[in-house]
Amino acid sequence: MAFLNSMSVVGSGLTAQQLRLDVISENITNQNTTRTEAGGPYRRKVVTLQSQDDLTPFQQALVRARGGRTDKGGVAVTAIEEDPSDFKLVYDPTNPDANAQGYVEMPNVDLVKEIADAMAASQAYSANVTAFNVLKQVAAKGLDIGK
Repeated sequence: MAFLNSMSVVGSGLTAQQLRLDVISENITNQNTTRTEAGGPYRRKVVTLQSQDDLTPFQQALVRARGGRTDKGGVAVTAIEEDPSDFKLVYDPTNPDANAQGYVEMPNVDLVKEIADAMAASQAYSANVTAFNVLKQVAAKGLDIGK
């Protein structure tokens, strides 16, 4: 049953990194958005990941099937929060969102930072895919032994 726990851990990593990539994509898409429904420019969002301490329903079923043995692990998204850093001021008096001095507040999205975060999330996602493929191979070998 440790095999199924490993699959659950890898699955949580895939899910978390995919959500992280989605949020990064949203940040990049809105890097020039000066007007939002909340008012003001778009504010960068950041994903917070944490080691998973609570058991998922699937893991709880495994615990019951094992007679109470608890193998935990994985990662969970605990929050998607807005970055509180200051907005960038750009001088553009022709912009309809410019203030009285001619400055426009631009989103606090730094493209270089977003690309670096996207590369890190992509590498983590790829590592989880590799771990999943190894687990599949192990399972296939185990089934071959039973032939």
